[in-house]
Amino acid sequence: MTTRYSFTAAVLGVALFVGAAHAKPLSRIIAEMGLTPADFEVVSVASNTLLSNGNPSVGKEQSWVNEATGSTGTIRVGNVQGNCVELQHFIQPEGSDQIREIRTRRCQDASGKWIMAP
Repeated sequence: MTTRYSFTAAVLGVALFVGAAHAKPLSRIIAEMGLTPADFEVVSVASNTLLSNGNPSVGKEQSWVNEATGSTGTIRVGNVQGNCVELQHFIQPEGSDQIREIRTRRCQDASGKWIMAP
């Protein structure tokens, strides 16, 4: 259940940052990035791992690989402001020689859980 929520939050966060200028269906945003829903699940787990290992600090990184698809990436803490962090996602979809950067923002709520923020 938590993984599904985290996956949904990650997808919505990416949709906010990638598709803010243009209203696009979520399936199209994912397809244009060259990632699969399974890739987003791996990204979500890596993001949660990065944030759950103590206090996030600028430059801290977590790499990920989806063995099933061959997509890879690294997530870096780009900025920390109060109880919020900006995450830089450097993603290389399977079959692409291009690395794409996506930025998301998460804030820690009163219970200590990291949630997507605009």
